[in-house]
Amino acid sequence: MITFLRIDGRLIHGQVVEAWLPGLKVARVVVADDEAAHSPLMKTAMGLAVPPELEVDIRPLDEVPFPAIASDSIRTLLLLRDIPALIQAKASGLPRTRVNLGNVHHAPMRRQVSTSVFLNAEELAQLKALDGEGWEIEARGVPAERPVHFSEMVERFGKG
Repeated sequence: MITFLRIDGRLIHGQVVEAWLPGLKVARVVVADDEAAHSPLMKTAMGLAVPPELEVDIRPLDEVPFPAIASDSIRTLLLLRDIPALIQAKASGLPRTRVNLGNVHHAPMRRQVSTSVFLNAEELAQLKALDGEGWEIEARGVPAERPVHFSEMVERFGKG
């Protein structure tokens, strides 16, 4: 069961380990990312960062069995690098779920929509489509922060 899906360019890092894992009480972390899956160093570092009692599965995005993960009984945190990865995961069978935008870094043509999330027009349009399909989308760095709901992100984007 996918308990939470987080978009974060850094994937597994301190905020995830110290705040999200204990707060979500998950038993498994799935990282769906080509770069991480093909880097022995990244895989080892991320695996060592997570408490040993948690299962860690790091795979290329197109090799993750999203429907199977969503339908099993294991509480799972799914980590994706960016919005295009979310769209690809959906095309690969990821069912509608709650999405947290954790860290989407500043880049040209991106506008700030929360403390740590910057989106461009294409990403905003992709998220609008998901929102229209009933996906719950929020932004926050840690569970203790007040979530910025998608409607508020749209408003902030418009103010540029």
